[in-house]
Amino acid sequence: MPTHLSTAPTPLDDLRRQDPEIADVILGEIRRQSDTLQLIAAENFTSPAVLAALGSPLANKYAEGYPGARHHGGCEFADAAERIAVNRAKALFGAEHANVQPHSGSSAVLAAYAALLRPGDTVLAMGLAYGGHLTHGSPANFSGRWFDFIGYGVDAETGLIDYDQVRALARRNRPKAIVCGSISYPRHPDYALFREIADEVGAYLIADAAHPMGLIAGGAAPSPVPYADVVCATTHKVLRGPRGGLILCGDWLAERVDRAVFPFTQGGAQMHTIAAKAVAFGEAGTPAFTAYAHQVVANARVLAAGLEAEGFAVLTGGTDTHLISADPAPLGLDGRTARGRLAAAGLVLDTCALPYGDGRGIRLGTAALTTQGMGEREMARIARLFTTAISDEGAAAGTVRTEVSGLTGRFPPCTG
Repeated sequence: MPTHLSTAPTPLDDLRRQDPEIADVILGEIRRQSDTLQLIAAENFTSPAVLAALGSPLANKYAEGYPGARHHGGCEFADAAERIAVNRAKALFGAEHANVQPHSGSSAVLAAYAALLRPGDTVLAMGLAYGGHLTHGSPANFSGRWFDFIGYGVDAETGLIDYDQVRALARRNRPKAIVCGSISYPRHPDYALFREIADEVGAYLIADAAHPMGLIAGGAAPSPVPYADVVCATTHKVLRGPRGGLILCGDWLAERVDRAVFPFTQGGAQMHTIAAKAVAFGEAGTPAFTAYAHQVVANARVLAAGLEAEGFAVLTGGTDTHLISADPAPLGLDGRTARGRLAAAGLVLDTCALPYGDGRGIRLGTAALTTQGMGEREMARIARLFTTAISDEGAAAGTVRTEVSGLTGRFPPCTG
């Protein structure tokens, strides 16, 4: 779905006339996305159709409440957009109920907690040092301030979730809820085993599937929907929709979840974003998206193997998903230094926590590169570029930049 920038008049031309300062910022971002490789695991390129819905006049509409029960008049088309989004999400993921109003993944998790928990309740989730999200108990986040989080980790040798530890912690602490999900764990959680442990201690099971949701939509990852009481997700990342959140649950929790979103944690829905979510759900239900999701995983496996061959210590020995976590220490660098040198060479990615260590690793993903049309051959080449880029801060960066420009020229991103 890559597209070149059109020469026809666009809304950006109007913006350039009215507010050239902001227009320059947007054009700068278009150039940045077009001239560098986007390897951040949480990012992707939306389709022109998603962007069109996101920039539509639905952005003007106030629509507090839900379809058929709004607090504002004139919501007939807002209602239609939300109903389409809800029905498409339910069909795509096989869920009984969907709430498409959360503004972000964190908003979705907040609403899930509000629906199921009370302040002070005990929650078991992946520890932050092992890949847990801020909403999984960070003291800087509402989750760590309002609830008593207990963190589980991974096996020191394999890097895989230690399910024996999860069960032991659940039995010892009797949590009100167990959260499965991570921002840097590259393997599939065993949702059935998490369900078994939750049932044993009488806990709710919340799946934070923000990262794999697009893979789930495309049949390239197992779904938590049959096992979790509530599934929280984002609509961007691999799903390729607008930045926003999503909650799935059974009918028995529908009213509690809806009330937790509105009026408890949010006000008016962002109707332009909801319309864009509907477009993304529609796109994710196509055979083309299924092929895309499987290619994302195939690309990630090749890239992970290539990085390991180049000397990086790849966590868990590989990946089942779109993301890769790796330690550049064997090459003599920490994660932050490696990220800086890679960015200077046009390879944009994140750092991540390293289990059982004080340093930082690097976290990257293949969703955006795959949207651009790249395949396994390009992934193998990019892995080799990594070691060139981090070997020297000066001349190597320029050499890699030239090759990056060649790749983005052959595989232009979808920038609108």
